[in-house]
Amino acid sequence: MTSDPTPYYRSRWLILAVVLAAECMDLIDSTVVNVAAPLISKDFHASSTSLQWIVGGYPLAIAVGLIMGGRLGDLAGRKTMFLIGTVGFVVASTLCGIAPGSGVLITARLVQGAFAAMMLPQGFGILREVFPPTEVQGAFAIFGPVIGLSAVFGPLVGGSLIDWNLFGTHWRLVFLVNVPLGVAAIIGAVRLLPPSLPDRETKLDLLGTALVSIFAVALVYPLIQGRDLGWPWWTYASMVGGLIVLVIFGVQQRHRERTGVAPLVLPSIFGHRGYSAGLIFATIFFGGMGGTLLCSTLFLQIGQGFTAIHAALCTVPLSVGLIIGAGLSGGLLGPKFGRLVIQGGVIVAGIGWGLLALALRGEHTIGVVDLLPGLLVAGIGLGLVVAPMFDTILASVTDPEAGSASGVLNAGQQLATSIGVAVFGTIFFDTITTKVIGGHFHRAFTYTLLVQVGLCVVMLVISPLLPRFARTEEHATEAVPA
Repeated sequence: MTSDPTPYYRSRWLILAVVLAAECMDLIDSTVVNVAAPLISKDFHASSTSLQWIVGGYPLAIAVGLIMGGRLGDLAGRKTMFLIGTVGFVVASTLCGIAPGSGVLITARLVQGAFAAMMLPQGFGILREVFPPTEVQGAFAIFGPVIGLSAVFGPLVGGSLIDWNLFGTHWRLVFLVNVPLGVAAIIGAVRLLPPSLPDRETKLDLLGTALVSIFAVALVYPLIQGRDLGWPWWTYASMVGGLIVLVIFGVQQRHRERTGVAPLVLPSIFGHRGYSAGLIFATIFFGGMGGTLLCSTLFLQIGQGFTAIHAALCTVPLSVGLIIGAGLSGGLLGPKFGRLVIQGGVIVAGIGWGLLALALRGEHTIGVVDLLPGLLVAGIGLGLVVAPMFDTILASVTDPEAGSASGVLNAGQQLATSIGVAVFGTIFFDTITTKVIGGHFHRAFTYTLLVQVGLCVVMLVISPLLPRFARTEEHATEAVPA
């Protein structure tokens, strides 16, 4: 009779379900708010700037706290930090759902993001503790389809909840729906997760965390507030100052490494050309996608007068295309053609966005039939890129660097989304001079789509610097050349 590989082996699949519940809360919350944002803005008579903060504040808070969140898990124990993050996330979701005004809602969204940054990094470490090595990859493989479906169905769920209007909750239910899911995750975590095992040797880099936070806020704050304030001199100074702080952070991290103190981020990862280029590529990709998705919702609901569920249904072709593209590149095309699949995906996405811009010519009412070709093609292109992108970028770094490199990529993804919401939202609202259904909204959305096409060109130029193939076990101990 053989013993179990780990004390929690028998509960491993239930533990996986608990971790997935937390991940899905984050993904659903990230996607449904786009659908709810126009209604929130109308109910609160909120400015366009407030709307951008409601959407972009959450990923900004995650980006600031994500890297530190992993360190806190090492210091206090993963179960402890998972529970703190999940409880805080549920409380913040409740505050979002009962917020009396836009100021409270923005604050609650920032708090929600901060607790998500504590909750999310713990999942993979917990799974590695409870699954034997032979099953770890199988457990992680479940993440892709479940998280993908959450992202796809998030807008539809949000639109349905708003349309349902249970007890007159209207848009508030898109936040309150996190509460039962979060409570289930908390109960499961208390009963099933292995005890926290703190690493007393872990040291928090408070200065490094402060520098990263200052950089992110100094960059994003003026991008969102600048348009309302008429772009005073300090907005430009803030962005330049943020970049200077980022340089200081790099110097500080190198000093910690030289003096034998563990840095927050391994500076050596940026010495790999493929990784640095890949980080820029991913930032452009997620920034453009986050901004375009927001503007599509604004165009459909405010510009075309669609209901939330109608707007969500209009974007289904994009989700279907993303599933098709990811399925093709993930298991079929990616391993065989490597970087060429990413480059092909960028071209296909650019064509899709261009087709969508062509569909907006004139001032006619737009429907699903008009949007379908462009969204489907763009979705296929996005799927071709996103499935192999992270593994391809991480092929540039060595195995000891992979954890730090992955953490920076994930934080960069969140920060890019926040920046995309700020930049694309500014372009969209700057173009609108009168709030009427018609040409101004068509023109505003067309401009954002043309910017997205331009970003596809930039990504295509950068793409030859990426590694040729994704990270594999054979390349686990050394960087793969570009």
